[in-house]
Amino acid sequence: MRVLSKIADRASALVDRAADSWLSRTGGGVAVRQRELMILRRLAMLSSAALVAAPVGLSMVTSPAVALPAGVAAVFAGFLFSAVGSIALSRQSAAAASVATQPAEDFFMEASAGLAFFLDPQGSVVTIGGRDKREYLAWMRDPSGKGFIDQIHVSDRILFLQALDELRQGEDRATVDLRLERAAVSRDNRQFVHLRVDLTARRDLDDTLLSIVAQLRDVSVEQRLRSEAQSRAADAESANDAKSRFLAAVSHELRTPLNAILGFSDILLGEYFGKFENDRQREYVGLVRDSGAHLLSVVNTMLDMSKIEAGRYELCPDAFDIAAAVRSCEAMLALQAKTKGVSLTSRIQRGLDDVVADQRAIQQILINLVGNAVKFTDAGGAISIDASVRNGILTLCVSDTGIGIPVDKLETLGQPFVQIQNDYTRKFEGTGLGLSLVKGLVALHGGDFAIASTPGAGTIITISIAADGSGITEAATARHEPVEFPPRLRIKPGHAGVVEEGHFDGREQAKIA
Repeated sequence: MRVLSKIADRASALVDRAADSWLSRTGGGVAVRQRELMILRRLAMLSSAALVAAPVGLSMVTSPAVALPAGVAAVFAGFLFSAVGSIALSRQSAAAASVATQPAEDFFMEASAGLAFFLDPQGSVVTIGGRDKREYLAWMRDPSGKGFIDQIHVSDRILFLQALDELRQGEDRATVDLRLERAAVSRDNRQFVHLRVDLTARRDLDDTLLSIVAQLRDVSVEQRLRSEAQSRAADAESANDAKSRFLAAVSHELRTPLNAILGFSDILLGEYFGKFENDRQREYVGLVRDSGAHLLSVVNTMLDMSKIEAGRYELCPDAFDIAAAVRSCEAMLALQAKTKGVSLTSRIQRGLDDVVADQRAIQQILINLVGNAVKFTDAGGAISIDASVRNGILTLCVSDTGIGIPVDKLETLGQPFVQIQNDYTRKFEGTGLGLSLVKGLVALHGGDFAIASTPGAGTIITISIAADGSGITEAATARHEPVEFPPRLRIKPGHAGVVEEGHFDGREQAKIA
């Protein structure tokens, strides 16, 4: 058995070498030769069995001396005729299949939207078709051969050639946007037409690139809309920059006369150069001084806002005692709260270490939040300032039992110059810049700003920043990317008045204080 197996293997190898040598001279690709080689192998197996059966069968009707050569000759003749016939039928079937697909290609060339091309691997146009062929060729020069490439804008030709090279290297498809030069300027003065070209590779069984199907569509309208959108975005950005520069310039120019008003008002109130004749004069000078201080506060806020929007607000992080900062804010606003009949208290976590942040910015955040709480809390109400550090995150929480904020107004809260009450019904003065400035300063620290409120019950605002100052570096890195200013409030829809575990809401939290 082992000897017969070796003989069969050697015979099979001999047949493979002979068949491959013969088929290589008949043409066809590697895949075609492999298919025909399988046919010859099957015929060889049948013929090897017939070499035994044919002489035996002939020996029954004639002598063995005649039966043996006649049988062998008949088998070899049958093998040759079968091999030639089988290969001819195989190639005829492949040709018929190729012919059968031709009408489909013709239909594609006639029904494709836009303009359709068949390109050779070098990018020359071989066939032109497409449903809108007449419209395109009305303004386009003859694209046959290299005519299409010659019409492409010089700076876009490299893109087209790169797309062709990708297909030659094995990619199945590619898409490229091109500008095609018009033979004559159109009515809308367009010298170039913007086209989107979808390229699809056609390959043979050996994965060799045969041709490229190109479909062209006019995207001039899309390009015009995209250009208009970019232009409007640039105009809006320019207008915003101009507004920021204007506010910064006006704010800077107003500070000088305001400082003079405040200084001379203080001198008059101190009666350094004479006594007031009556209390009405003292009252009026006091009003001038208070109004000037309020206006200076607004001007400073506007200037800080302009710096933040322009990306020029520089933080000076340093380690400081956050407990002292909270107590300082409480002391500064205690008189204002007492005058209005509102209790102001603070709760600070025991053993609180120093934090790394811009102390001036943190002070400004606390003053603005507590000042707003005092403004919007009626007599008899309560305000609480909480400070704690958990897992390396500094949390500052200001809660009040004030008028609260409706759920539908929370989205607009914190935008510059936006107040919840309208100009005709509101009874609280202000510009709407305080909370916007707070959000900007928190964003510069890389922190989070969250608000929850219930109308008539109170408001709680929570600020969270990294206690070690690491958020400042991350925020500075992110500042190189386009960001929305001011940042949006982080509110869970349908959960107004609900805050994270460990905090209480509005009136309840302030009452505990």
